[in-house]
Amino acid sequence: MFALKPLSRAAVPSALAKAERYRLLNEPWQAESICRDILAIDPRNREAQVTLVLALTDQFPHGIGTQEVMRAAAALADEYDRRYYTGIVHERRALALFRQTDFRSSDTVYALLIHAMAWYEQAESVRPAGNDDALLRWNACARFLDRYRHLKPGEHEQQLEPVLSD
Repeated sequence: MFALKPLSRAAVPSALAKAERYRLLNEPWQAESICRDILAIDPRNREAQVTLVLALTDQFPHGIGTQEVMRAAAALADEYDRRYYTGIVHERRALALFRQTDFRSSDTVYALLIHAMAWYEQAESVRPAGNDDALLRWNACARFLDRYRHLKPGEHEQQLEPVLSD
């Protein structure tokens, strides 16, 4: 193993900008690495924590484990952020499954989107004034389910938790 080189605190703002740029360039593993470097010296850096969650969800189509992303979302300090970004994790996992599998996964996609919507509703209840992001995400999930009506709950949907294993 290699000993990682620590980032200087003065470099954090430019590193955060680079992490966002790498996400936009569809290189989420680079963004993830940068966020981990920032969090190594500033573990409570909200922007790095959020960007890490998003960079990890960007990697769902490439097989990254859901549990790792859920741990990153659960580590967010703010209650609203934890709820909102847990919703994001469920939604993005659902969309990744939708894009890469056949119709046999429709009940799983449906369950994940319903769980995302429930998390968005929880986030809505503690959202900061003027922040309607959770409502926008909830509406997007609702519209997606309306558009793809073949997505339906499984036979035992009420009893099942979302499938987060890979």
